[in-house]
Amino acid sequence: MTTTAPDVRKTPAKNAKKKRGGIIGNTGLYLATGVAALLFLIPFYLIVRNALMTDPEITGENWKWFPTDIQWGNITEPFKDETVDFGRALWNSWVVAILHTSGILLICSLAGYGLARIPYKHANKVFYGVLVTLMIPTAVTFVPSFVLVSSLGWVDSYRGLIIPGLFSGFTCFLFRQYFLGFPKELEEAARVDGLSYWGAYWRVVVPNSLNFFAAMATITFISGWNSFLWPLVIGQDPSAWTIQVALSAYMTNQTVNYHLIFMSTAISILPLVLVFLFLQRWLVQGIAQTGIKG
Repeated sequence: MTTTAPDVRKTPAKNAKKKRGGIIGNTGLYLATGVAALLFLIPFYLIVRNALMTDPEITGENWKWFPTDIQWGNITEPFKDETVDFGRALWNSWVVAILHTSGILLICSLAGYGLARIPYKHANKVFYGVLVTLMIPTAVTFVPSFVLVSSLGWVDSYRGLIIPGLFSGFTCFLFRQYFLGFPKELEEAARVDGLSYWGAYWRVVVPNSLNFFAAMATITFISGWNSFLWPLVIGQDPSAWTIQVALSAYMTNQTVNYHLIFMSTAISILPLVLVFLFLQRWLVQGIAQTGIKG
C-alpha cells in the first residue's frame, strides 16, 4: 500500500492569492467606509461653514469652501439676540432631556424586568397591551394628552414637557427582550443570598447591564433633545421654549438671518456630539454584547 505525499507546492501560491484578495478586500472596505464618513460629515461642514460666514457670502453666487474672513463674533450673537432667549432655551433642553432620559430608563427598565422575570399569569397580556400602544399613531393621542396636561395646569412648565413622555412602549419592549437573555444564574444566586426582585434588579442586573443602559440612554437623550412638536404646543411662553422651538423662531415671514440660524444650530448640536462621543463605546457594546463582564 502506497501513500501519496501532499503537494505542498501549491500552498504558497494559494496563500499569496488569499493575501492579495484580503488586501484588496480590506482596501475596498476602508474606501467605502471613508466615503460614507465623508458623506456623513458634509452636513456638519456646511453648518460650521455657514455659521462663520456673513449672509452675503452664504447667499452669494460664487461658492466658497471657507469663509473669506471668519466671523468669530457670530458665536456670541445667539446669546445677545433680544427676540429669543437662547441661553434659557438651552437650559430648558438640558433639563428636559436629562430628566426625560432618566425617567424612561428607570420606568421602562423596571417594566421590562418585571415582564421578563417576575412570574405573573397576566404578564403576556400586559406585554401585548404595551405592543398595541406602538401601533397607535401619535396624532391620535396628541390632543387628549394636551387636554389632560392643560387641565392639570402643566402648560409652560417642566412637568408638562417631561411627565407625559416618561414611558415608551418601544423602550419597554427592548428592555424586556434584553432581560429575557440575561443569565438567570446570576439572579438565582442573588435570590439565594436573600435579595428580593428589586434587590436582584438593582444590585445584580443593573451593574451588569450598563452597556445596554448606556445605549438606551444615548438614543433616548437624542430623541428628547430633538423633540419639537410637543414642546412647541406645551411651551407657549418663550421662557418655556426648548432649543428646537427657539431655532424655529429665527425664521419669520419678514426676515431670515442665515448665519444666526446656522450658528444656533451648531451650538444646539454640540451637546449631542459630546454625549455621543462620550457614550459611543458603551453604545456599540450595548448593542453587540449581552452586558456580562469577563
